Amino acid sequence: MAFQVSPGVNVSEIDLTSVVPAVSTSIGAIAGHFRWGPVDKRVLVSQETALVSTFQKPNANTAEDFFTATNFLSYANALQVVRVVATGNSSVATSARNATTNAANTLNTVIKNEDDYEDNYSTGISNVGEWVAKYPGELGNSLKISVCPSAQAWSNAISGTIAVTTQTTTVTGTSTFFDTQLVVGDLLEIGPDKEKVRVSAIANSTVLTLERKYTGNTVTGYAATRYWEFYNFFDIAPGTSTYANTAGATADEMHIAVVDEDGEWTGVKNQVIEVFPVVSMASDAKTEDGRSNYYKDVINNRSKYVWWTKHHASNTNAGKKASGVTFVGGTDVQTSSFVNGRDGNTPTNANYLLGYDKFKNAEEVDVTILLGAAANSVRARYLIEQICEVRKDCVAVISPEKADVVDNRLYAGSETQDIIAYRDTLPSSSYGIMDSGWKYQYDKYNDVYRYIPANGDVAGTMARTDNLRDPWYSPAGFNRGQIKNVVKMAFTPNKAERDELYKKGINPITTFPGQGTVLFGDKTLLAKPSAFDRINVRRLFIVLEKAISTASKFTLFEFNDEFTRANFVNLVEPFLRDVQGRRGITDFRVVCDETNNTPEVIDRNEFIGDIFIKPARSINFIQLNFVAVRTGVEFSEVVGQV
Repeated sequence: MAFQVSPGVNVSEIDLTSVVPAVSTSIGAIAGHFRWGPVDKRVLVSQETALVSTFQKPNANTAEDFFTATNFLSYANALQVVRVVATGNSSVATSARNATTNAANTLNTVIKNEDDYEDNYSTGISNVGEWVAKYPGELGNSLKISVCPSAQAWSNAISGTIAVTTQTTTVTGTSTFFDTQLVVGDLLEIGPDKEKVRVSAIANSTVLTLERKYTGNTVTGYAATRYWEFYNFFDIAPGTSTYANTAGATADEMHIAVVDEDGEWTGVKNQVIEVFPVVSMASDAKTEDGRSNYYKDVINNRSKYVWWTKHHASNTNAGKKASGVTFVGGTDVQTSSFVNGRDGNTPTNANYLLGYDKFKNAEEVDVTILLGAAANSVRARYLIEQICEVRKDCVAVISPEKADVVDNRLYAGSETQDIIAYRDTLPSSSYGIMDSGWKYQYDKYNDVYRYIPANGDVAGTMARTDNLRDPWYSPAGFNRGQIKNVVKMAFTPNKAERDELYKKGINPITTFPGQGTVLFGDKTLLAKPSAFDRINVRRLFIVLEKAISTASKFTLFEFNDEFTRANFVNLVEPFLRDVQGRRGITDFRVVCDETNNTPEVIDRNEFIGDIFIKPARSINFIQLNFVAVRTGVEFSEVVGQV
């Protein structure tokens, strides 16, 4: 206890209840090419629907990475995803009326993610319009944003009168200004029944075309009213918010609709996908529950599709604080179609490696299995040597290159030789795991079949093994190595080919008639004969090292004395006994005493714990001996003699 200066009672607690914590063993990680979503930022997804929601459906360019991820998620429920793109991708919203003017200024505008926006673009961007798509890619070009900034933009009587015959689409006007008072998309209210029909084209000041035939009675000399095309998604016209009214301001409200103009998101053209009613032009505006109601903040914080880039020139005083300000929204609807989005080229090795760098720091992100997807040897070596062997708490799962197994029939055995040639470009490492193939599976998003690298499934069998058993069980074989969603394998090695692959540390994936497609090997890429050339042993030690080292952090800065050393032993031994009881190890010993913590070690401020482990081994070879004996022979005479 602390020294006391005067008499008194001091109460203190000493916590000796520490235990070795459970550690995660089934968190996958992939850096991949996707059509949408934040770039160079880790996103944790738990299921395929979440992957689609964040990174969108695949196309031919992104399918290999996308389905590697979904295949893993069919076995597990935790995958860290980083989207990678080649430079020069952008998707920018510009006004439909000046898209040509702005096009040259938007092609190199790439907003990667929220951090990139906040650091570099949140104060505005010149010459790109008022809005920009939230993430790079052509998919953003399907978007349109429509802003109703005033009651007049919501609806107003058009000048002059109109005439339209029943069951026609052509409207003519007298003393009208269709080309300045209306825009394509506006709803024109016609006739005594007030039928509202969308305007599809405006020829000039006196002639326009409706989207469908007018079904009411023929009218002439009719005083028509126009409505904002999305008015029926909102309850009332924009006006003055309660916050602005209290602050002595007026006319701060606006409505905003985000629309799938081309139907790429929803499958329906001009489908409204987000609405933001009665947001404010005042920068300090609040809702009744205290949240910001400033339209820039609302869009940036709540929209899945759009960033703000600048105020529209017609919205006077937008961005000012409310006190005493008269806001003036434009009298016209402000509609912008997004243009200039580019998917760009396929990401390079450098792009992928920068993405995988997001998983380098073990203290920053917890991952246990890196998915190689369609990695070439450059990426595969990087995953093994620069990430897994540095972190020492995860493994990289690699498949051969597509050309090695898909339609590779130059001569008998060419697949085996090409797979081995690819493996020979990789290092000898227990932190690398390689399978033998690509699988043919159905792409439900595009109604086609595709070849996908199998490493997502192999990684998935490890995650499934963790859930069904423990990480120190082998993920291979008929019990735990079944591969899901396989139409066929591009290459199914026979027994002789499996022997050749296995000698090089390559785990065959084989289809057995009536028994499914199975991971039929559990080797790592360690070439040296060792217990660590098996997946279950490598993963056993990852669990032990990760869990015990995490618990050992609480020994730092304590005294290296008998009490601390005994606490360490009492901490580790129950954990190892539990692992032993769960068949992970056959025996162990923990040494942490004066024999390894010598006075010299103590004087160097060091602490040593030696942990000796006998790992359990998986069965790879079965020998069955059937012995025929004569009728009069006792079994006891021959058992053990053969």
